[in-house]
Amino acid sequence: MLSAFASVGARSFDLSLTDLNGAPLKGLQRPGRSLEEMRRTIGRVLYDAARNQHNIIIRPRSATALLIQLDDFTAEKAAQVELGFLTVCTSQNSYQVWLAISDAPSENQKEAAKQFRTRVRRGAGADQSATGATRIAGSLNFKPKYAPAFPTIEITRVDLGKTTTTAALENAGLLAPPDQEPAPQPAASVPPPTPWQRAQALGPWHWPDYQQSLRGAPLKGDGTPDRSLADFMWCKWAIQRGHGIEETAEKLAEVSTKAQERIRVKGDQSYPLLTARNAAAAVERDRERRPFLKPTARP
Repeated sequence: MLSAFASVGARSFDLSLTDLNGAPLKGLQRPGRSLEEMRRTIGRVLYDAARNQHNIIIRPRSATALLIQLDDFTAEKAAQVELGFLTVCTSQNSYQVWLAISDAPSENQKEAAKQFRTRVRRGAGADQSATGATRIAGSLNFKPKYAPAFPTIEITRVDLGKTTTTAALENAGLLAPPDQEPAPQPAASVPPPTPWQRAQALGPWHWPDYQQSLRGAPLKGDGTPDRSLADFMWCKWAIQRGHGIEETAEKLAEVSTKAQERIRVKGDQSYPLLTARNAAAAVERDRERRPFLKPTARP
């Protein structure tokens, strides 16, 4: 897997470890590891992680191509994306496809690169909450729902050195138009609150604890929490409790510093609503996959 990323220009990796519940482990976040160091030490890291039930997360950084992670694909959907250089199976019928775009905005052009990734994920119908960090192949996917038979992260297809272009993405229908927002979710996609949920709205855990979602977010290369993912998870928890999309977006603008900055500094009034819509779509997908699960009361 390291060789696959290296073949498209990755020479640096952020390495982090999380526990069984996905919480980052203090002292085990190691940004900016060189390719040579990763190759030299990964064997020991894999051994210790398997023994301690830790997840090994890497974030590759390429200097020559923009890397894009398309997550939450079925095997059939992953096979349809022929422009990728790497396909990874993370659990039963759950796949990631990685693209390397040679003429996209560079990693250093943070906002432009972020917008471009969003367009590709929308065009491909991939999970919008993907962060560009992934479990390394050969490690185990430690989540409570998989116990005791934790699946192994496996590479199912690799094409070393394969890059693609913006034009190729457009021809394949994998590049959404700029500034395109996803269609609003139908009101029926998220069921109205149950009487029990309305009753709980008067209690001390009416809304999820935002600080909890911030503490549980993975760390970025600079060691700070990924606030976009924290906002997404907070919205998801709120919607699972029965809150509507619009009221969740309004509340996010109150509790999230990132949302406030996007609105105040960048004039991006749509950020809270877009995040809430994406979270609602994720809740609906979870319900379709596991319809037997009841709404979560206290995430």
